[in-house]
Amino acid sequence: MALLATMLLKILVWLQIMVLRLDVLNSGDYYAQAQPRRILVDTDMDGDDVFALLYLLKQNKTEFDLQAITINANGWSDAGHAVNHLYDLLFMMDRDHIPVGVGGEGAILPNHTILSDVGGYLPIIDQRSSTAGNCRYRQAIPVGHGGRLGVNTNHGLRRAFLPQGDRRYIPLQQPSTQKVMRDAISAGPITVFLLGSHTNLALFLIAHPHLKKNIEHIYAMGGAVRPTCNNPNSSKAGLCEEDFGNLYPQDTNPYAEFNIFEDPFAAYTVLHSGIPFTLIPLDATRTIPVDENFYLAFENKQNTYEAQYSFKTLKIVHDTWPNSDFYKQYCMWDSFMVGVALSQMRNSHGENEFAEMEYMNITVITSNEPYGTSDGSNPLIDWGSSNTIFKIEKNGVHGGHVQLGMQDQFCLVEGGHKGKCQDGYTKEVNGTEAVEILVATIAKPNQDSGSSLGKEFYKSFLDVLNQPEQTGRFNITTQFPYYEEILYKPDMRKLKGKPVVFDMDMSVGDFVALLYMLKLPAELINLKGILISGNGWATSATVDVVYDILHMMGRDDIPVGLGNVYAVGHAHPFYPAIGHCMYSKAVPQGSGGFLDSDTLYGLARDLPRSPRRYTEDTDNPELTKRTALDVWKSSVKSLNPGAKITILTSAPLTNLAEIVRSENTSVIQDIYIVGGHIRQDNEKGNLFTVPSNEYAEFNIFLDPLAAKTVFDSKLDVTLIPLHIQKQVSSFPKILNNLKLANRTPEALFVQRLLSRLWRLQQNNNRYLHVDTFLGEILGAVILAGNHPELNEEFNYKLLKVIAEGDISEIGQLIIDENQGKRVKVLKNVNEDAYYDHFTGVFGDHKQSAVIGSFWEQKIIWSTSLSSNNSH
Repeated sequence: MALLATMLLKILVWLQIMVLRLDVLNSGDYYAQAQPRRILVDTDMDGDDVFALLYLLKQNKTEFDLQAITINANGWSDAGHAVNHLYDLLFMMDRDHIPVGVGGEGAILPNHTILSDVGGYLPIIDQRSSTAGNCRYRQAIPVGHGGRLGVNTNHGLRRAFLPQGDRRYIPLQQPSTQKVMRDAISAGPITVFLLGSHTNLALFLIAHPHLKKNIEHIYAMGGAVRPTCNNPNSSKAGLCEEDFGNLYPQDTNPYAEFNIFEDPFAAYTVLHSGIPFTLIPLDATRTIPVDENFYLAFENKQNTYEAQYSFKTLKIVHDTWPNSDFYKQYCMWDSFMVGVALSQMRNSHGENEFAEMEYMNITVITSNEPYGTSDGSNPLIDWGSSNTIFKIEKNGVHGGHVQLGMQDQFCLVEGGHKGKCQDGYTKEVNGTEAVEILVATIAKPNQDSGSSLGKEFYKSFLDVLNQPEQTGRFNITTQFPYYEEILYKPDMRKLKGKPVVFDMDMSVGDFVALLYMLKLPAELINLKGILISGNGWATSATVDVVYDILHMMGRDDIPVGLGNVYAVGHAHPFYPAIGHCMYSKAVPQGSGGFLDSDTLYGLARDLPRSPRRYTEDTDNPELTKRTALDVWKSSVKSLNPGAKITILTSAPLTNLAEIVRSENTSVIQDIYIVGGHIRQDNEKGNLFTVPSNEYAEFNIFLDPLAAKTVFDSKLDVTLIPLHIQKQVSSFPKILNNLKLANRTPEALFVQRLLSRLWRLQQNNNRYLHVDTFLGEILGAVILAGNHPELNEEFNYKLLKVIAEGDISEIGQLIIDENQGKRVKVLKNVNEDAYYDHFTGVFGDHKQSAVIGSFWEQKIIWSTSLSSNNSH
């Protein structure tokens, strides 16, 4: 009996153990411990996103597994710069295996069909068949300093610090955002972190509703639910009159936060998807600013490359903050969100270690009352039909006025400094529109009351970034054992070539034209300076490619200045850091547009890296940025007595108009303008994204008021119009000639670049226009002169710019016998002689590259020979 009792007892104990094991196996806690939690991050690559990504990458991979990263392309960064920044960051962290998605060329058709691979360059309500489009929400973000320029370059630190690996954007080979999302989400249960606007995920959920079951939870930083103020009862809705959002100025919308405002309808779609949702709004992040104690602690604790990169970023932001309230205003936005999310995932039924959490009933406001009244602002509503793009009810919450921009008259309140529009407001509501979500309300204090770090997350952030596990391998200076920055500055003071200033917008044709001028003898052309137009075919951060070209050719002496980023009259009247995009919206943001220009069609990273770069580094004032007007003035100052400058412009005439208005024009010899289209024989212009305007050319269209200023001046103008550019835009002819030319580094690079453009044009209709860029080289050739074999023919025409009126005519050049300006116009050129001359110059071993490529540079930096070189 005793034996039987013992056996029964053992069986009972065994059964209890098995039941306990089954309970644990069925619990989420066991799943979280047994399987790493899969995470997808969608980011706009702002500085605080970088902090968040590094904090996440430092986590134990057996607990949290970052599966993929997609880039939000309608926020604080531009796609080409963001994707290469991310590749370098992952290379430093030895995580090259993580898929990265950016862009896509899919469309939303008029019959409501969402094609695959919509790139997310535009808010959903403005997305149609092209990546060119309006900036109704994005115009709230500064384009230049203090905005996208600083983010695209990470204030100059991206190139100064991060190593460079092999991954880079390549046209038509780069995985799209939607593909990377599909692959990651379809593979199994996953959690999504949203660090920017919700456009990409909303498009995914609309196109793939059957896969939303795989998304376990969404965590998002964004929105402003309740205002923050000194009212002790401010945690209760409606008891504080202070601002909710962080848009500036607030004279149109004081309620919205950037991430939600960039695409309110997308945020609404994600919030109402039925997927569990946790929001970390401004309410919470305002309670965890980067205070002085945290800043000093971070400054003294930088034990890893990732900690160094993060603090250097933070320091530049601190040093360039526009007022004295940095320690109150700059918050740990996205990094705090990731911290809260990971704590919630670790303790799904427990207390969050970093934030107080509360369930609230929330919706996202997408339009303004009264609903159902058509005023032309709301593309969601097809007023002529009961059928709409997203089956939106005319009298519903999406049927009101949709904010048109930061100067929308509907949103302004007479006599007030705060507007009435609520687009993007994450509002507490009741009823059918309410969605119950978990919301972080306040950052928790440090459990160690004696610590100088006031918040619990401060300590976690510093500890995680400085831990030796999952640490970065090297930065750019330690990637190579003999890394050295050398400037090539020849003494050009005694050479008496024609003084030239080149005004460029960094299209691919401009870069080839720049290389051509650098190949010419300095006794013929003395390039005094380069002006960068920031409202053309590339974003201002692409100035780093200009520096690389100059470094390659041994001309680090040539100054480069950044011009205005807005067309004349387009900056906000009271806050000129922001502005609208009435004309610049015509340039595609994706393939064949900014994405390719900013990366030089994927080849920019093959160029040697210049020590010069865009920077906001206040510790090195000799590197700080120069404006176009600064460079113009220094070029004038450097002239020999009696000398004058010839200006070549292959860009919108924004910089040139500023020079004309400065009244410092007496030293201008003449101006060569590559652009403009004179209507003749019904030959069309090249404004392919504005079909209603058949006879304009991009360079004039992108700033017609600036063009009018130049054409109204008394300066001598030579025009290289579009129709003559088209005569010398044959890829086969120029490439065949380049194959026969001497194999100089610059000839090889141009051959690779133009070969890539030709292949793209042949294989994808997004690149049908790229032969236009070939014609831009012609201006440099004509300016240089002394080419009798070209048989150049000119005539004079009285030309006038249409600078105002209907968009179907803006930017056109017309012949006006009464009010037109007498302009010298290139009429004809010998095409074959032009191609022979062009390739002959590039094949000449004189004025050839001093360092041919990044590959060559890597070899130098990997051997001890580099330390013996000095220039």
